[in-house]
Amino acid sequence: MTTGNDRASHLTRRGLLAAGGALGLGAALVACGGGKEDKGADGKASGPWKFTDDREKTVETKTVPKNIVAFVGTAAALHDYGVEVKGVFGPTTVKDPKTKQVKPDVQAGDLDVDKLTVIGNAYNEFDIEKYLTLEPELLVSAMWLPGKLWYVPDASHDKISKLAPTVALEASKTTMAKAVRRHAELAESLGADLRSKKVTDAKARFEKASARLRAAAKSRPEIRVLVGSASAELFYVSLASTSADTAYYEELGVKFVKPKVDQAGFFESLSWENVDTYRADVIIMDNRTSAIQPADLTSKPTWARLAAVKAGQVYPRVTEPIFSYDKCATILDDLAAAIENAKKVA
Repeated sequence: MTTGNDRASHLTRRGLLAAGGALGLGAALVACGGGKEDKGADGKASGPWKFTDDREKTVETKTVPKNIVAFVGTAAALHDYGVEVKGVFGPTTVKDPKTKQVKPDVQAGDLDVDKLTVIGNAYNEFDIEKYLTLEPELLVSAMWLPGKLWYVPDASHDKISKLAPTVALEASKTTMAKAVRRHAELAESLGADLRSKKVTDAKARFEKASARLRAAAKSRPEIRVLVGSASAELFYVSLASTSADTAYYEELGVKFVKPKVDQAGFFESLSWENVDTYRADVIIMDNRTSAIQPADLTSKPTWARLAAVKAGQVYPRVTEPIFSYDKCATILDDLAAAIENAKKVA
């Protein structure tokens, strides 16, 4: 297993988030999944279980794992395929700054977070004791950096990895379509029925939405899209080819602004005085709670002067997609509509 610690040690947490998950340092996608399992009395897989993840690591257990703990976005994808987890970690709930009420984070998807054990709700939060009470049989997470389980703290990464088998699914050096397929393969190995009407209907929507975005991009080649993320001090412009979602959009023909990336090669950091460095007709902005949202950028006068902002052509970017056919179909349709209806303003 390649950890990539030396290669990635210079990358900061802020940089990783600012890139919008665009740090494409992951290992190559491995097109292999679980083998055929025996069926239990309920018709679901019972074991033995085998799955090769995107670290090229084959995990084998005597029975199909039932006590699953997963990164929240990965858990949300498994849920859409019909596989439930017992515990989650990563951005699961957020407190509304106005109402002070706790609600599911955008990365929780359709998960009923009240029924899940949350063993960490932020970066570097992972309650090992609470994790052990779940008697975990499998831990699943995204992989943004080689060999690293997303949102599993670096300081306890190796220790946690020894407590139960782990599976990592590529979230960076891949495309949305490939990532969706890999999540489906994992779900099927864990007992999901990919031939169910819910899944096949969602897959059909995904394929239709992909075709729609391809057609929109072809009919509007003059439209340029900028991939942005905001912090109080800086505005980040990401290179589309280095993240699973935008790499797929680019594959479908969407034209993106190409920033002069920094030494790491994934994004460019701009001061707010220089936020108008690139001209764009459409801006898609990091929708995660870790980033400042467009509605809260009114104090930045340079932001308000951007052509896309004045035209009302700023849209959320689901920076860490829930890799299910259902959720990604919606994302693709939303971007297609934005391009179809965009005015040429840049």
